[in-house]
Amino acid sequence: MPASENPTGPATVTTTVNFVVPPLDGARAYIKIIPDPVTGEHEKNYSSEKHAVEMENVRGTETQYSLDKVGFQWIKSPVRHTSFKDEDEVKKEYYPESVDLIKKVTGASEVVIFDHTFRRNNPVQSGETKQTRPPVTQAHVDQTTKASIARVHRHIPADEVPALLKKRFQIINVWRPIQVTALEWPLALCDYRSVDVENDTLPVALVFPDREGETLEVKYNPNHKWKYLRGMTPEEAVIFKCFDSVQDGSVAVFAAHTAFEDPSTPADAPVRQSIELRALVFYD
Repeated sequence: MPASENPTGPATVTTTVNFVVPPLDGARAYIKIIPDPVTGEHEKNYSSEKHAVEMENVRGTETQYSLDKVGFQWIKSPVRHTSFKDEDEVKKEYYPESVDLIKKVTGASEVVIFDHTFRRNNPVQSGETKQTRPPVTQAHVDQTTKASIARVHRHIPADEVPALLKKRFQIINVWRPIQVTALEWPLALCDYRSVDVENDTLPVALVFPDREGETLEVKYNPNHKWKYLRGMTPEEAVIFKCFDSVQDGSVAVFAAHTAFEDPSTPADAPVRQSIELRALVFYD
């Protein structure tokens, strides 16, 4: 049976995931986004370490997981746009479909998509382009609270920002396979309820030549509960939070995530191709 026709797979698999190790001197963690022109390396003052992690395959029980409960939610969502080759077409055709999807799932009143990323795994490529970025193999959350508020200021007209920040807002990602079933390097997400937010995360400054962003890297904790939906098809997507301004303990605030090497991936599986959108999500 071809790999693409066997999506069920084992109930759990064990793999390794990269987790952050904070700077030993206690300094603020940072990474320079522009690589060194000589070495090609990104200067940073922290490191990573690998840990064995059990990933639960939720195929068949995926409807038990909801955005506010755990930070992520899988959905059946066939889309009209399927080529994912032309940037302008993606923005013109796929963005509106995704806005409608986020509104339907969340009940939000306004959704502003501010970027997207293609990932196409190619182990032998040298460097990367916007169309050929590899999967990210580090447990992380895209935005901190500070960075999330900065995103609103960056992408929303200045006169609208104060009113929007008084109400609930989120940063939500929509991730889906494109062209082929995602059996190779699938995406795993960590149940927010298993995360000790204060002790398990590390803010990292993303240093650009003209500005700074900030992301949350994740430290290893054996209590984390990692989930994935094996064999996701282009007709399926996962919506997950990178930030929620409601932080009173009533809802999940974010979903740590990472790509991982699944030992149950068949040898004939196609290389992973995916698209992820990032959106500001506002409520009345």
